[in-house]
Amino acid sequence: MSVTFKALENILEHYPPSSEHLISALQDVQAKFKYLPPEAMTAVCDHLGVPLSRGWAVATFYKTFSLEPQGEHDVAVCLGTACHVRGAHNVYEKFRRELEITGQEGTTRDLKFSLRQVRCLGCCSMAPVAQVDEEIHGNLSQRKAGHLLRTYRTR
Repeated sequence: MSVTFKALENILEHYPPSSEHLISALQDVQAKFKYLPPEAMTAVCDHLGVPLSRGWAVATFYKTFSLEPQGEHDVAVCLGTACHVRGAHNVYEKFRRELEITGQEGTTRDLKFSLRQVRCLGCCSMAPVAQVDEEIHGNLSQRKAGHLLRTYRTR
């Protein structure tokens, strides 16, 4: 999604010029564009009266912010203790192979999916689990992981 002045303006109109709104504004920008584009960072910092260096410091400090375009669907696979002992690594590898992600985490070339590892989703009784966007999927197997991706590809 390209960054448009109107989209940024719609986000920034909710925030008075103050550094206390930096994280919230960046969260809204990321929700809209799926990452923090450089031109959006500049616009947010200018609007809030925050030095651009501080904006980048915040964006690079918190893992929840991304400086690279993310996929339409966010796939977070739990590798916490309960999930680990129930085979989460095999499920994660199935996602990675199906999505053709070459590193440990990443985004597909078509920007349809982003894959990442998390340590606990708080659903240990359903291990192994993954969260796709806002939905939790439990008791996963490699077969179920493949089916899950096919379902989300058609959405």
